[in-house]
Amino acid sequence: MIDAKEAKQRLIDGNREYLSAESAHGDISPAIRRVTAMNGQHPYAIVVTCSDSRVIPESIFSAGIGELFVVRVAGNVIDDHQLGSIEYAADHLGTKLILVLGHTRCGAVDSAIKGHAGGFIDSIIKDIELAIGDEKDPYKASCLNVKHGVEVIRHELEIHPVHDPEGLVVAGAIYNIEDGSVEFFD
Repeated sequence: MIDAKEAKQRLIDGNREYLSAESAHGDISPAIRRVTAMNGQHPYAIVVTCSDSRVIPESIFSAGIGELFVVRVAGNVIDDHQLGSIEYAADHLGTKLILVLGHTRCGAVDSAIKGHAGGFIDSIIKDIELAIGDEKDPYKASCLNVKHGVEVIRHELEIHPVHDPEGLVVAGAIYNIEDGSVEFFD
């Protein structure tokens, strides 16, 4: 298992590769499917991200089968279900990096800014409104929403930011859907 610093560097390097890619670069071969079927999964990072169909973590980070443990929900909000998934990957799979990945032009964030809600999405919008406050700039609001998610994970799972290479690290980032780049906050 790799530490959080190496995991983050793999994400950065993978995104750099993705920026010039014409097709997916992660290993999705029959061989890796057999290996992971027989030996289980050993993801190097947990990625909590939006359900938006334009945000594909495995492609964005040039990752293949078994490399990322991805948790997706509209607006990349964090509740007990997401926390349980994160806890599982950290405790049972030994993953050292948790990345909350927001993105530009997020429909859920836009709905929170405009105050549109209703139905089951209302719980998502309320979480985002709490995170962004009165912010009306979509980019800044998306960043605030990610930072809020990072803090929720740190608080609820009692994970504190440390620079111990053996420790669990929670980081935030924004994916730019226009050009494919990822901006890490830490």
